Amino acid sequence: MVDLYIGKGPAQARILCLDEMGPVAAKTYLCYRWSGLRRPPSEADYGRRGKVWVFGALEPASGRALTHCYRFRDSNSWVDFLDRVREHWPHDPLSLIQDNLSTHRTADVLLWSSRFAEVQFVFLPTDAPYLNLIEPWWKILSSLALKGRRFDSAAEVLAAVAQATVYWNRQRHPFVWRKIQWARVAYRQAT
Repeated sequence: MVDLYIGKGPAQARILCLDEMGPVAAKTYLCYRWSGLRRPPSEADYGRRGKVWVFGALEPASGRALTHCYRFRDSNSWVDFLDRVREHWPHDPLSLIQDNLSTHRTADVLLWSSRFAEVQFVFLPTDAPYLNLIEPWWKILSSLALKGRRFDSAAEVLAAVAQATVYWNRQRHPFVWRKIQWARVAYRQAT
């Protein structure tokens, strides 16, 4: 896994980190600045105004991101998202880093992968989700899209996530995880 991040993976393959965030409910996402206190007000807003799953792809080398929202987290949604990833990075060989969720290994996904020989799936160890660089990026996206806002519908959540992704891509920079820098140093010392 670390080999992919430090450039020892397949030659000229783009490394993409894929994952899902959610469900993201249409509700109020409190922020400390509202109350002026250290803790936000403790009003409970359970939402129940709709929810979506945010599927995302992050290219750590450039910081480029792709997100799309779905009503369900199932294999049909995952295959549709893989099609969007392929449209976004059309001519490049891809190494897709993802977790071991059962919807990532269904027959539909295997049939999709058989159409694209230049796409390689790399599954994370089950006890190491932190190796997927999209996990810390979800915090950034949540802060940009949700923090301090109230949503009355799932469509508003959808629009906020799309706007936050556009904003991120305009301001993007290579996404460097500090433990990866440590791994590079350790790798150089070992070779």
